[in-house]
Amino acid sequence: MNIEACTEAIRTKVGSDSGLEATLKFDCGDDGVVFIDGKSAPNSVSNSNLDADCTVGITLENLNAMLAGDLEPATGFMMGKLKVTGDMSVAMRLQRVI
Repeated sequence: MNIEACTEAIRTKVGSDSGLEATLKFDCGDDGVVFIDGKSAPNSVSNSNLDADCTVGITLENLNAMLAGDLEPATGFMMGKLKVTGDMSVAMRLQRVI
């Protein structure tokens, strides 16, 4: 999937209330970003490159694997397939959203 398809898949998973209660950004480098605003009501998902409480650096390939259920967020972190900056507790809540 390209970044737009990933954004739509994440939008579907997040729904109107993800329980995230924070902002999170997937930064896929040159492929783009996916920004989740879990503070707004309803929650929103976009490709806006905004500041976030937590930023997850990940390749588009690994983001696709995570969305497909082939890569658990915690496992990806331990394997170095994603890098977290900012509030780690937000990244931990990601497991129940994605």
